[in-house]
Amino acid sequence: MSELNQLSGETLNLTKENIEKLKELFPEVLTENQIDFEKLRLILGDEINDKPEKYSFTWNGKNNAIKLAQHPSTGTLRPNKDKSKNWDTTENLYIEGDNLEVLKLLQKSYARKVKVIYIDPPYNTGGDFIYKDNFKNSIPNYFKQTNQVDSQGNKLATNTESSGRFHTDWLNMMYPRLILAKNLLKDDGIIFISIDERELSNLKKICDEIFGERNFIEVFSWQKTSTPPNLSKKTKKSLEYILAYQKNDVGNLAGIKKISQSTNGLMNQSNNNGTLIFPKEVIKTSMNNESLPKGVYGTQSYKIELLNDVNIVDGKFDEDVILHGKFKWSQGYLEEQIANGTDIYIKTMTLSPSYEKEEYDAEKPWNLIDSKVNVGTNVNASDEVDELFRKNFSDNMFPKPVSLLKFLISMIDTENEIILDFFSGSSTTAHAVLELNNQDNLKRKFIMVQIPEPLDKNSEPYSDGYRLMTQIGIDRINRIGNKILDDTELLSSELDVGFKVFELDNSNIQKWSVDAESLEESLFAMENNFVNGRSHADIVYEVLLKLGLELTTHFVDTVVNGATIYEVAFGNLYIVLGNIIDLEVANHIVNMQNEYGNENPSVVFNDNGFISDNEKLNSIEILLNNGFNKEQLMSI
Repeated sequence: MSELNQLSGETLNLTKENIEKLKELFPEVLTENQIDFEKLRLILGDEINDKPEKYSFTWNGKNNAIKLAQHPSTGTLRPNKDKSKNWDTTENLYIEGDNLEVLKLLQKSYARKVKVIYIDPPYNTGGDFIYKDNFKNSIPNYFKQTNQVDSQGNKLATNTESSGRFHTDWLNMMYPRLILAKNLLKDDGIIFISIDERELSNLKKICDEIFGERNFIEVFSWQKTSTPPNLSKKTKKSLEYILAYQKNDVGNLAGIKKISQSTNGLMNQSNNNGTLIFPKEVIKTSMNNESLPKGVYGTQSYKIELLNDVNIVDGKFDEDVILHGKFKWSQGYLEEQIANGTDIYIKTMTLSPSYEKEEYDAEKPWNLIDSKVNVGTNVNASDEVDELFRKNFSDNMFPKPVSLLKFLISMIDTENEIILDFFSGSSTTAHAVLELNNQDNLKRKFIMVQIPEPLDKNSEPYSDGYRLMTQIGIDRINRIGNKILDDTELLSSELDVGFKVFELDNSNIQKWSVDAESLEESLFAMENNFVNGRSHADIVYEVLLKLGLELTTHFVDTVVNGATIYEVAFGNLYIVLGNIIDLEVANHIVNMQNEYGNENPSVVFNDNGFISDNEKLNSIEILLNNGFNKEQLMSI
């Protein structure tokens, strides 16, 4: 009897993926489906470095950290419409869960799709909530972590210097997450990582390994305060740092577009003398009713020669102005700028020309980020949160200012791109994305990931009824979205201020959730293919993840007898759930496919839902006889 292909319950296997890439680059090293490393060494020649004294950066647990990134997850992300906003139209995501597992689950659906990653991870201050990853049993371990508080509400998972593994624990936490994050970046994508001096050098070393030293862009210094406290015995600390790496060496940052409120001089004393002709109709001036004979003008620092007699009548020049001097521009560039709408000024009797562009070319960003580039401090960051909630709400939260995130994102062309933050905290990154979209009418999308970290019972948010950091993050996005709509004439249909909330959980599929400790119990439960209490929507989104479709993919459902057919991505995928699957379901899918005419669509059935083996066999035959590919017929 024909059988359906079993859909895998695991996320992308990075080890297998890497081997496949190696086979593609060097097919000659494949011997009996195994990699011949001796042959690979011969091919690479002198590039192999096997000298015992070569430089390397290592620590206790590094190999396990690499394996942890490569170990697939069988978890899932369950939709929560009640916590969401504008579910049916939004393309933004907010995901609650351990970011290591979430990054694994996003590997198929979002590989090479994220343009910018910004993260503000724990700085390893000694009191941070450090993720205690468990290689063997990660999802249950995650549930334990999020409840690790004692009777007084104090976090137990802190990383104190007395632990003996202070830097090691932090490195083992960061390394696998950065490996997975790199896979999500587009080829021209960039990651920004905030950090302070405690782990700056270690972070730089592991980023050099993961992203490559040649892809290092900069260590930006952000002035977090203009009034540093006297906490240090040696210096007043006013800076934090932001490491920037690109996925591949694709050139310079797009830069920051200058917005100027004053004119710019056209003189440049280091240039050679040249002559420029300024058309009379474009010159703006402060002078009126003046006669200017040809001759030498200017100031003590520079001289300009007027080569023709001109008059100014009613604030207008009566002739083109011909000047000889040391100018920044050539005649051709001057004419090009005038054609592009640049304003030209000759304001005073010195005849010094200047200009003001409607829009400036992007400039390379400074590596010092402070008020000179309109970026605020941590005081501004707290004020931004307090303004949305209430006074002193942000005490001891340490958010970043929205202006900092807007500055970083604006370095890159991010129109219609995805911005990811997997240590999202109070959702400053989402706040920045929404404000930027409102300012320039672009359609950036965000993905926020945050572990539901318990709040301190003595904190201000706790007194207001918040219990988890995720509650603050979700509420902040909701509040800033409402504020933007209240302050503008845009409608929610024109500006996406919504978000879909998903929550990390064990798989919805029984056979994908089996572990050794509960094997016997799980086998008895196999009559029902799905975990009790899970909805059809839970299962549909898990299938999307496992097949590599985005969580915002459009789908509609149709009920046929006792089965529900989910028509995904306009007929590119059909997911059939329910307990009465028969020939009528197969015929309905054929009719829908005839309308869409898609090439090579996929169908995923609930394997236990067929009313009989005969109906299953005949349903497969109907699909095969109507152009469906056997490899694309699957079951769960």
